[in-house]
Amino acid sequence: MRKDTALNLLPGVIWAIVILILTGLPGNYFPEIHSFWDWVSPDKMIHLFMFGSFTFLVLWGFRVQYSLKKDRIKLIIITAILGFFYGGLTEILQSTIFVRRDGNIYDFMANVIGGGLGILFFHILFRNKYHSKES
Repeated sequence: MRKDTALNLLPGVIWAIVILILTGLPGNYFPEIHSFWDWVSPDKMIHLFMFGSFTFLVLWGFRVQYSLKKDRIKLIIITAILGFFYGGLTEILQSTIFVRRDGNIYDFMANVIGGGLGILFFHILFRNKYHSKES
């Protein structure tokens, strides 16, 4: 990994730490989710934002490599997998380690969807800038 890439990834790493801290806070102030329709709550919007920002920042860190057409799909897949597993990890930690927190499938779904939206937003935002370059 190039030195500038490691530095570019720093915002994504810092945001991942922020997510871990926020998801580890005691959850007695958060509403419980009893059905799918409760899914469209402020809590789920926060999950969408946190993980959308996370995947956006990870791709931002790889923006030099993303500009090369041959690496673009690979970076999107790696970022999507990273977002998927990190979203799952936070829910597992909430279920097993964090105090007064409960991980649930709806939060995980919001994490994954948010991660996908972050990737999509990055792609749309930088489509014209990076898609004109070839490898």
